[in-house]
Amino acid sequence: MSKNEILEALKNKRQKCTVYTRVMGYHRPVESFNVGKTGEHKQRLQFTEH
Repeated sequence: MSKNEILEALKNKRQKCTVYTRVMGYHRPVESFNVGKTGEHKQRLQFTEH
């Protein structure tokens, strides 16, 4: 099964979630970002501290 087929099969079990990120010292939902900020958010690298 492809990824799209799996997502379509489980469509009725999925629900929307709100993703927050820290911007300038406070948390904001990513869905409220403008086009430029959305692109910047997608380019961020995830890392873990050791």
